[in-house]
Amino acid sequence: MTKLDSPPKVSDFMCSHVQTVTPEMTLESVVQFLLAHQLSNVPVVSNDLSGKPKLLGFISERDCLAALTQESFFGSPAPVQTAGTIMRGSPVCVTPENDLFAIASIFINHPYRHLPVTEDGILMGIISRRDVLKGIAGYYQKYGADQLKERFRPDTHLLMYHRFIKR
Repeated sequence: MTKLDSPPKVSDFMCSHVQTVTPEMTLESVVQFLLAHQLSNVPVVSNDLSGKPKLLGFISERDCLAALTQESFFGSPAPVQTAGTIMRGSPVCVTPENDLFAIASIFINHPYRHLPVTEDGILMGIISRRDVLKGIAGYYQKYGADQLKERFRPDTHLLMYHRFIKR
């Protein structure tokens, strides 16, 4: 029996070259950005004092569709919509050191397709359901079903309150 390696980590499968938008971008600009780059969502960032991208929120196609519908169909006289006004603030985030089994649990139990990867509020990358599937499938193929007797159970308490924990 082969000794099991530690579970695969987010850092091994995340995309570290992430397209981002700023909170000042208009709704129309964000929609055009998503369409031009063929993205289903995008992090909203501002640069901190060191020039690193600080994550402020996350915008999905669904968020843009809701804002566009509200603005165009209902003729809402609200001020101009921006990335900052339509983003979901305080998104669920993961760290590069989280294992993929913990992240799989989030994707299984929530409708998220992508999660921002952060460290101390700085955007490090993004990980998708497909990235996690690829990583776990590789792990499964490496060890086979018979050898996966040992389980790496995440601490669900840490998962549920992850965004509130300072590391």
